Amino acid sequence: MTQPVLAKTPTPLSIGVVGGGIGGLTAALCLARTGHQVQVFEKTDECVATGAGIQVSPNASRVLHQLGLQDALMAKGFLPKATQMRSWRSGRVISETALGDAAVERYGAPYYHIHRGDLIKMLVSAVAEEPAIALRLSSEVTDFDQDASGVRLVAGEHEQRVDLLIGADGIHSAVRARLWGDQQADFTGNVAWRMLVSVNRLPDGLIAPNATVWWGPGKHFVHYLVNGGDYVNCVCVVEKTGWQAESWVEAGSMSELRADFAGWHDSIQQLLAQADAGSLFKWGLFDRTPMQTWGIDRVSLLGDACHPTLPFMAQGAAMAIEDAVVLTNCLSGGVDASTALQRYEDLRKERTAGVQRGSRRNATVFHLSGLKAWMRDRAASRAGKHSMDRLYRYDPLAVGLDAATND
Repeated sequence: MTQPVLAKTPTPLSIGVVGGGIGGLTAALCLARTGHQVQVFEKTDECVATGAGIQVSPNASRVLHQLGLQDALMAKGFLPKATQMRSWRSGRVISETALGDAAVERYGAPYYHIHRGDLIKMLVSAVAEEPAIALRLSSEVTDFDQDASGVRLVAGEHEQRVDLLIGADGIHSAVRARLWGDQQADFTGNVAWRMLVSVNRLPDGLIAPNATVWWGPGKHFVHYLVNGGDYVNCVCVVEKTGWQAESWVEAGSMSELRADFAGWHDSIQQLLAQADAGSLFKWGLFDRTPMQTWGIDRVSLLGDACHPTLPFMAQGAAMAIEDAVVLTNCLSGGVDASTALQRYEDLRKERTAGVQRGSRRNATVFHLSGLKAWMRDRAASRAGKHSMDRLYRYDPLAVGLDAATND
């Protein structure tokens, strides 16, 4: 499958990107490669990746390949053979979909598992080699305003002026709050635990080279290989009542986690027994209702800043990566900046809102019990091996390139 090439813009712009995460760095690279001058404003003193593993599906990996990261992804990532849904107690396979070579053949790009930190390092390294990007660390954007000619922003002790400003600063986006007011995210009633387990500590063959999701009453357990297959990344989600602190760095209690998954399959028990307690963290899962409008004139949003996505479709990072290239395509069309940002928003809102809703729906579906769980399992087994085609076939590199593009 031949992928479109990022086209050079006829109207180079000065663009500020707030946030040095996956979405912000990918946007900076896409924009710079097409001829724009980009400043990335990151409030911390380095681009640090919180969390552990992430899944990069073909709709996103095709973008990263276009940016020249294929060799790095192959070196640090892991190519799973399949996705599997399993029953929490018996281990019965409910459904399975081939990945690996089958994903490349069907979608034109691979499906990766990778440690979030490794992906951030790849993006930072690529940014450092791009002369059109200035990565400004310890530069928190505390204020901005705009007029017909551009955006004035305050970052740290300095005032800057850019043609456009993009907020890629996460679910607690300061840019979004400045545009639309500071509104609290919604606690979903789920708390997630994450941990890494060294494969060397596990019996041979215990963990298949798949993305595996164990469904159970009121909770589910996800595991897959990262770091080239040397570690198992585990995400364990449990329904909890009451508000939970939203943090990626709150230390978790191994005894509490083991109690939550008592009675689950022996494979889960062995993972829990061999986990490094120092790698165990928990956080409350929050999201927001899909926004009706993202930006105003010369300021817009990207990634979790406008469509925070629960992890139950493994599409949070992918949606931000898609945003980055569609934004770039819209800005390469020769129209005025405000019109281009509105077009970007129009092209992205329906898809990202659908993923937000689907991810929240899965939070319920994964945790069914009794007759409802039996009916769910029968439906999943009949869903067909290509049920993710609409999601994975999407090629953001081709979206926004001409006025006829509308999906």
